[in-house]
Amino acid sequence: MAPVTSTVNAGPPGRLRSRRAREALTGLAFAAPAVAVFAVFMFWPLIQVFWISLQQTRGFGIAKWVGLGNYQEILSDKIFWTALLNTAVYTAVSVPLCLVAGLAAALLLNKRMPARGLIRAIYYLPAVISGVSSALIGAWLFNEDIGLVNRVLEAVGLGPVPWQSEGAPAMLSLVAISLWIGLGFNMVVYLAALQGIPREVFEAARCDGASRWATLRRITIPQLGPTTFFLIVIGVINSFQVFDIVYVMTGGGPGNSTTMLVTYAYSAGFEQRQQGYASAIGVVLYLIVLVMTIVQWRVNSRRDVA
Repeated sequence: MAPVTSTVNAGPPGRLRSRRAREALTGLAFAAPAVAVFAVFMFWPLIQVFWISLQQTRGFGIAKWVGLGNYQEILSDKIFWTALLNTAVYTAVSVPLCLVAGLAAALLLNKRMPARGLIRAIYYLPAVISGVSSALIGAWLFNEDIGLVNRVLEAVGLGPVPWQSEGAPAMLSLVAISLWIGLGFNMVVYLAALQGIPREVFEAARCDGASRWATLRRITIPQLGPTTFFLIVIGVINSFQVFDIVYVMTGGGPGNSTTMLVTYAYSAGFEQRQQGYASAIGVVLYLIVLVMTIVQWRVNSRRDVA
């Protein structure tokens, strides 16, 4: 008996094209609100900032076209380079510390233990409160006269530390508060990644006699590579854009020792009324973050291929 075959009529080509067109229009309709919000609140302001950076403005007066004059001024501005160095140091110290602390907390709280959910919530709490509130807490903790940190140091015989009157301690206080704020977010992201690693991998490692350190170094950390890359990118972007804790805790002082790029741009734009120069600083900051993100992305892509 000959085999029976059946064919499915896909319909006329015109009807198929019409259906695809409707599906495409439906997708565009769903994406349109998000695209509109991005264009209005992100893309258009970015264009405006670049346009203003080519002008010299003084408050509400008439802007004067200066072309690349603001960018030329940046090259000879010592405070800008100090702010850039401070931002780089802050990023280089705070981002790795947040990564290590977040991973350590995630490894600890990924195990069964009493009140694990409560401890996770306590760790994550600083990430959900406003940055200004966290900065106010930091300003009280590191106050030279009535701060809790100095009182504890005096109680153990280490003496008070000039957290607000010397540059290095002031920067250290900012790093400490940023670590407290960023720990919870990194912990939650690492926890999600840890729970996504198959348990069979760890069981096989135990059967092969691998120690905990070997399992962590050869299995856990490599499996967390994409998560670590994501947190590095987010951490670098946030660190280069830090403003609230610096403005509240130190105000950029003492003597510009904690002035960051964003706080300097704020000072130039709102205190000195140099909106054009502040916009130029913002454009430079945007380009720095963009280049660093691209470099990190390329390095991570090469590592994955290798």
